[in-house]
Amino acid sequence: MKVVRVETQVVPVKLPVPIISALGPITGFGCILVTVHTDAGITGENMVFTLNHRRTRVLQQMVEELGDVVIGHDAGHIAGFWARAWKDINFLGHKGVAVVGISAIDGALWDALGKASNLAIYRLLGGAKTRVQAYHSGGLWLDRSIDALAAEAQGFVTQGFRAMKMRVGSSDPHGDIERVRAVRAAIGPGIKLMVDANQGLGEAQAIRLGRMLEEFDLTWFEEPLPAWDLDGLARVAAALDTPIASGETEYTRYGFRSMLELRSADVLMPDLQRVGGVSEFMRVGHMAESHDIAVSSHLFPETSIQVLCGLSNSNFLEYMPWFSELYNEALEFQDGDALVPERPGWGFTFNSSRVQHLVG
Repeated sequence: MKVVRVETQVVPVKLPVPIISALGPITGFGCILVTVHTDAGITGENMVFTLNHRRTRVLQQMVEELGDVVIGHDAGHIAGFWARAWKDINFLGHKGVAVVGISAIDGALWDALGKASNLAIYRLLGGAKTRVQAYHSGGLWLDRSIDALAAEAQGFVTQGFRAMKMRVGSSDPHGDIERVRAVRAAIGPGIKLMVDANQGLGEAQAIRLGRMLEEFDLTWFEEPLPAWDLDGLARVAAALDTPIASGETEYTRYGFRSMLELRSADVLMPDLQRVGGVSEFMRVGHMAESHDIAVSSHLFPETSIQVLCGLSNSNFLEYMPWFSELYNEALEFQDGDALVPERPGWGFTFNSSRVQHLVG
């Protein structure tokens, strides 16, 4: 089964209402749907995206340029593709757009292999579990009032979620505390609560806010510092009792190896498009397991469920339904857990009619 063509399609996705985090406003995305075609008639699908639809053409071209590294080769030799692509991007560097391009094709190859084998990807990866606890991450933004935060949090509990995440990192730490206090009061002590500063704090600010947050029994304090400050993040992690979660903006095993060596985080959060796809997500996951560190996912709930269920040290799936409308199938939940689909490959396929509507 050889690859004969790599196809890309740009699909703009707009949010119904813009959202605000410490990173700034988010209004929508430039989604790039990637399809790998094989001479056996089997196709593999995957998706990567840009924030606010900026630099989308750059990322699309990167994916297409990497096509010459995979076309004509065995679609099932995914490690071979990864090694060739890694060497190919050496001149541009091993972070950023080039790695996202590798991720895009890597995931499509895994989907094709799953379809050819009639197995879900998590089974190809060895299979560790069939479900993982999900936390709702699609709300509780900085622009919400305290009353709106409480109502939204209660709504997530009503939907069956037993964990959720809210954003902090405003200019007023006391205001952050009152917002967290309101959400904790609304959901009670039995629901897990995470907070995310979206890299918006300095080291001293993060330690100060983190100590003020200790009373709320948080599951984790996410990305308090800019992603490049691993040394500072390690000092924050050492200063606080609340676990630190980070890694969504880190690239490949080498970035995560540094995080593990410095003990920068208690929970690693690889992102399928930044880490290097399924192949590198699993390498990072097993490396974290050797350090007794848990792994959670970042975005992409429909596809991340497959890699998380291939790891015994995974603990949470981030449920952010930004791109769920692009798929024919829906993620299933039971008692607050996301269930891994047993359908071949990812278990999710692009909804062509919805895609065409969005493209216009």
